[in-house]
Amino acid sequence: MKRKLQGKYVTLSTAGEEVRAFVPAPLPPDPPIDWTPELRSKFDQALLALGRLDSVSTLLPDTSLFLYMYVRKEAVLSSMIEGTQSSLSDLLLFELDQVPGVPLDDVREVSNYVAALDHGRRLLTDGLPLSLRLFREIHGVLLAKGRGSSQAPGEFRRSQNWIGGTRPGNAAFVPPPAAAVPECMGKLELFLHDRPEPTPTLLKAALAHVQFETIHPFLDGNGRLGRLLITLLLCEYKVLREPMLYLSLYFKTHRQAYYELLNRVRLTGDWEAWLDFFAEAVIVTATQAVETAQQLFDLSNRDRDKIGGLGRAAASTLQVHRALMERPIATSGWLVEKTGISPATVNKSLAHLAQLGIVRELTAKKRNRLFSYAGYVEIMSRGTELPGR
Repeated sequence: MKRKLQGKYVTLSTAGEEVRAFVPAPLPPDPPIDWTPELRSKFDQALLALGRLDSVSTLLPDTSLFLYMYVRKEAVLSSMIEGTQSSLSDLLLFELDQVPGVPLDDVREVSNYVAALDHGRRLLTDGLPLSLRLFREIHGVLLAKGRGSSQAPGEFRRSQNWIGGTRPGNAAFVPPPAAAVPECMGKLELFLHDRPEPTPTLLKAALAHVQFETIHPFLDGNGRLGRLLITLLLCEYKVLREPMLYLSLYFKTHRQAYYELLNRVRLTGDWEAWLDFFAEAVIVTATQAVETAQQLFDLSNRDRDKIGGLGRAAASTLQVHRALMERPIATSGWLVEKTGISPATVNKSLAHLAQLGIVRELTAKKRNRLFSYAGYVEIMSRGTELPGR
């Protein structure tokens, strides 16, 4: 099959030099995808893996407990790809108004990501379709506070940006000129709404992600929003009931291949290699998420069994344990508020949980002490560890 450049180059002057910016052709790809038996089989496997992941919500006693931490894990990983140094524990401490072990701006960026995903989900639930308005709204929340707040939150860029390098002239890639962004994004929106033709959801997510990253419509936050788009799209079209698929860890682990494949699509139209990579990312990530959910389910059952042996203290200790599944790093004050149990009883329950090896105290303060559900945090933190910490 004859391959070709998936767009056109335009020459423009920016920052005192002439550069070639790339304007992508609208989706769907031309020529169409070459569906070899191997590629079709890979996509079938990916859909099966998503089906297993979606059914996890029936395994977990309370999906929202799992989602609370899983969304935060994704926020940490997606921000790490952009160079942010924040661990999952740092984020949980920040949300408790405690001082994290990293610069506040780093944790604030991660916290913004959680808020942006929540905002996107709420808008979709309220009936706003995947659209340019939705992208701008989510972007506004993503860059609301911290370093990105000066980078036109919620607005498509009006100036030239570039990827890699210190200036446009030595960049790895120069996205379309600012004047071309509205038209490029308008055509992407039409594609998301099945115009000019319907596209299966998983394929749509894979193609739209490349197109969004190629257009790079915002001054900052494009990578994070482009990864969020995949999850929101799968939820919008009911492939997943809950936003439980996040590809950031896979993209982070295979970063070099990820960038090379995006470029190959643009330069040669090799969508098939990208789609194979994307389907593999879905299979690996969905399988890991199912395993993580199973490990958390097993951990909570083992710990509940241990607590069950406490006799009369078991009932209140189980309530504290359940609250810690929602927030695995918590202050004693928050636990009192959450459970409605007296401070004295909460502290006794925490002492029992510490004796059983379930909970570890992180502070030696007399007041509002800080506790960690260590096993839970350890399972959820896999893949988010910071070097040297």
